[in-house]
Amino acid sequence: MSSEGRTVRGLLMMIVAPSGVGKTSLTRRLVADHPDLHLSISATTRAPRPGEHEGRDYHFVDRAAFESMIQDDAFLEWAEVYGNLYGSPAGPILDALDRGESVLFDIDYQGAMAVRQRAPKDSVLVYILPPSLAEMSRRLHARSQDSEAVIAQRIARAKEEVSQWQAFDYVILNEDFDRAYADLAHIFHAERLRRDRNLWLAPFLDGLIAESLD
Repeated sequence: MSSEGRTVRGLLMMIVAPSGVGKTSLTRRLVADHPDLHLSISATTRAPRPGEHEGRDYHFVDRAAFESMIQDDAFLEWAEVYGNLYGSPAGPILDALDRGESVLFDIDYQGAMAVRQRAPKDSVLVYILPPSLAEMSRRLHARSQDSEAVIAQRIARAKEEVSQWQAFDYVILNEDFDRAYADLAHIFHAERLRRDRNLWLAPFLDGLIAESLD
């Protein structure tokens, strides 16, 4: 429901990008600038890291509870990564859509495809491109967080993902952060205005058509 009382259904905005392209900075700014957009909080079986908090960074659950949720079809998507399970709980996300709120996913390609399969009409997929693989490599080296082997793996994975670019609704080149952010914000605003998400339009137009000027 918007501030004007118009019934609007939210959307699921999935941002996919290789490491070192600026995805985290873009998504965090988009959420900060839009009160009706919330970052999806995943469930995971891994232990909290220093500084992480339940419900803010992840929902931390044990493996038995996670596997029970899988059996109950309680995730929009889930995967096992390096021995730990990660998933997007469906209930809170779908409830947010019904309230007119939108959910932002900082997600990988496979996860984005899984969410789209579960909620095709609500899903909007955006891929963030680096200016070049050389620039991506430079940024990864500048972070000093990964070994040469890991950086090589990230570059190879980026090539694989980029080859799937036609599966996305939008592709943004992050050559200049401010321009890339403006493009991302414009996409969110435009998607919020789509006819099928503005549930107030049909009854409003019915009344408008039936309106008499006598």
